[in-house]
Amino acid sequence: MTIFIPTPLRLYAGGADSAEIDATTVAGALEALTQTHPDLRKHLFTPEGKVRAFVNLYLNDEDVRYLPAKGATAVTAADTLSIIPSIAGGR
Repeated sequence: MTIFIPTPLRLYAGGADSAEIDATTVAGALEALTQTHPDLRKHLFTPEGKVRAFVNLYLNDEDVRYLPAKGATAVTAADTLSIIPSIAGGR
């Protein structure tokens, strides 16, 4: 599967804008990504190992938070996972 890495996190992924990952679930894909790029772990996960609240994950345009199995959702090689950090703004 392909994981798309947002611009603010590319520094922690060796500048890569995406990564090809072999995994069977969303959680497994994130684990494989952070094993390949360990510096990403602290930006994606809390110390307890949960995905940080400001990190949004989309599996083929579906918000992972609203999928029935969430991180345990099965993935295939044809799937894409987009990491979208929340952006705060205003004055």
